[in-house]
Amino acid sequence: MALLGFHHVQLAMPAGEEARARAFYSAVLGLSEVEKPADLAGRGGCWFESGSLRVHLGVEADFRPARKAHPAFLVDDLARLERRVREGGYETATDVPLAGFTRLHVFDPFGNRIELIQAM
Repeated sequence: MALLGFHHVQLAMPAGEEARARAFYSAVLGLSEVEKPADLAGRGGCWFESGSLRVHLGVEADFRPARKAHPAFLVDDLARLERRVREGGYETATDVPLAGFTRLHVFDPFGNRIELIQAM
């Protein structure tokens, strides 16, 4: 028995905010939206992917953003992505350096923390 990797990461979002999710995850981060399976579509939320990276946004009735727990997305041009995030008006934060990487924390429209990390 072995864990093989991630299938997807799920983040929570408030109900009815799919347009704001699309504006951030597609327009800013560059992920493509994929159709949710019919048996899950009625729950709201939306799914995005790029290559093997899959992000599912699920509606949570008593939504509270994840300000500490977070996914870290490996990127190939952090400076360019940082500009897009800032131009979109989204919150960012820096943290202590991590050897061998440059990184930035960004916050989606709902306040969930996401780390963008690039190998040096």
